[in-house]
Amino acid sequence: MSMHKVLIAAAAAIALAGTAFAQSKGPSSKGPGLGQPASPEEIAKWDIDISPSGKGLPAGSGTPAKGEAVYKQHCASCHGPKGEGKPNDALVGGRASLVGDKPALKTIGSYWPYATTVFDYVRRSMPWHAPQSLADDDVYAVTAYLLQLNGNIGADDVMDAKTLPAVKMPNRDSFKSHYKAKK
Repeated sequence: MSMHKVLIAAAAAIALAGTAFAQSKGPSSKGPGLGQPASPEEIAKWDIDISPSGKGLPAGSGTPAKGEAVYKQHCASCHGPKGEGKPNDALVGGRASLVGDKPALKTIGSYWPYATTVFDYVRRSMPWHAPQSLADDDVYAVTAYLLQLNGNIGADDVMDAKTLPAVKMPNRDSFKSHYKAKK
């Protein structure tokens, strides 16, 4: 048998053994014997999604003025001083860009159908280098600032679990997915 065939046979044997091990029951007989079950506390850390209705929003509040300070510290280096983009996506503008099948500029103010989605995304994913590091009050504040920059709320409005879901985004009633299902 050639060395090439021996190596292929050895690789196949190792792969089969690994698959068999992963599928076998571990000492607890409750699973494949890999890792450990997540504790309720670990699950709670990631069970933080927010629905369009606002279900899941935490206590707290924020204003555009406070949000500007938080934005400058944590967001401006990636999204520009006023959310105009560069080096990353623009967050502001483009309200009139949704006129065809291919929107010219998808921003919070032009494309996102729910204000609660802004809170949810910022809370889970931002800043990119330290997701989930902002306090809930800071997330409400950044959300308020971005909504105010886009003309969705006033400069003196306060965003919280009651007011945020009530913000009517310009694209709420006409939102449609621009992704076509693959056959």
